[in-house]
Amino acid sequence: MSQVAIQASGVGKHYKLGLRERNVSLRETITRMVSAPFGKRGAGDEMFWALQDISFEVRQGEVIGVIGRNGAGKSTLLKILSRITEPTAGRIVLHGRVASLLEVGTGFHPELSGRENIYLNGAILGMRRNDIRRRFDEIVAFAEVERFLDTSVKHYSSGMYMRLAFSVAAHLEPDVMLIDEVLAVGDSAFQRKCLNKMESVGRHGRTVIFVSHSMSAIARLCPRTVLLDGGRLRIDGETPAVVREYLSSGLGTSAAREWADPSKRPGNDIVRLRAVRVRSEKGRIEEAVDIRRPVTIEMEYEVLTGGTVLVPNLHLFNEEGACLFISQDLSPAWRGKRRPAGTYRSEATIPGNFLAEGSITVTAAISTTDPVAIHVNEPDAVAFQVVDKAEGDSVRGDYRGPLPGAVRPMLSWTTTELDEAGPAVTLKAIT
Repeated sequence: MSQVAIQASGVGKHYKLGLRERNVSLRETITRMVSAPFGKRGAGDEMFWALQDISFEVRQGEVIGVIGRNGAGKSTLLKILSRITEPTAGRIVLHGRVASLLEVGTGFHPELSGRENIYLNGAILGMRRNDIRRRFDEIVAFAEVERFLDTSVKHYSSGMYMRLAFSVAAHLEPDVMLIDEVLAVGDSAFQRKCLNKMESVGRHGRTVIFVSHSMSAIARLCPRTVLLDGGRLRIDGETPAVVREYLSSGLGTSAAREWADPSKRPGNDIVRLRAVRVRSEKGRIEEAVDIRRPVTIEMEYEVLTGGTVLVPNLHLFNEEGACLFISQDLSPAWRGKRRPAGTYRSEATIPGNFLAEGSITVTAAISTTDPVAIHVNEPDAVAFQVVDKAEGDSVRGDYRGPLPGAVRPMLSWTTTELDEAGPAVTLKAIT
């Protein structure tokens, strides 16, 4: 049996709400003691527990997913594992070298070049200079930053920064990798490359803790997943079951997402996503749809810069992370046509008796094809459940047992009764 790589025992972390994050002078400390004697708390000193009583064990070579809604404690847990912050209660034991990718801006010195930061990170991981040099070309090629290698990283875009940070962490062979939603940065091609690399890292016996909002990425990479809810560990088990619970419990993505704040809408200066919704055939927003009925997915978006040929598209995944299909808007109204600035709604309807029962997550995207570019990519924008009531007129017919398969289409069948003698066959000699 493999050795334990990470052991968390009763880990808790609390913060004081309203506490100012800066050094406090001796004069301020004395003033506070006089104004609030005997430890009396002010209104702004309410205690908030970001994590409570978290216990789990990760063995060497395991790849573990961590999921939960915003504020569940996922990032706090990774910061404790990374030794960026200390737990208030409990203890963490880690074995081996740890590399962490928590957010853009951590891990690199902004004044140093990309080249210098590669060597700096390797040294932090305890690697010899010759070992770093041996991996150097591979790191640079993977990150795709050759032209900017001797530029100070403070001038890098967030995508360039994270590509290099991921490449360093993945190639310098740490024993434990801690990764927090870094795949949200960068284009889809690089995201796929990162996922492939993470799969390779796991196969080579290194331990990975992966926090993500993308259920498809979690399902693809992680055989085991931990679900956090309100700072507590709710479930620790096999990924399909944990993801199913997350989506069906109301903790996960709902059937409607809207971004009211224009500055936080997914996208760029060309187009931004306003809303994504799942509607039943009666037009109602539904989180559970009958397998026999059509379901419509709608996207609302605002074109900020006119004159671009945009292609809205939807990517559907099942609870095991398998891509069911990708559908793009090919309607004649806008195909190949430049869109003026304005607000648009695009809808795609999936027929009944097509999807298999289970949890479906939808990634909403808007791209261009000439040149190929992705302007909006929102993983797991919405989710819904396909329910088979087994009432006889669905694809399952009269069968009540399990039906495997990513989709469950209603195909057209014909049956012809043949004459028992079969068709006459005439054989001719070849001369």
